[in-house]
Amino acid sequence: MNDKQALQYGVIGTIIAALCCFTPLLVVLFGVVGLSAAIGYLDYVLFPALAFFVLLTIYALWCRKSRKQTQ
Repeated sequence: MNDKQALQYGVIGTIIAALCCFTPLLVVLFGVVGLSAAIGYLDYVLFPALAFFVLLTIYALWCRKSRKQTQ
């Protein structure tokens, strides 16, 4: 995976995870589908996913910056 793809995945994943963490989007969706019993466990998945995608974005930006400095 090159740094452009990593940056795209990181930004898209960060946006999706942030929307699900900070808005009731996923809670409403789970309620409509009938999985409201799982709502209590969403934080165990969403916060690590958000952290992973933020770190992936930072890593891709760092790789891109270091690559431009060496050229």
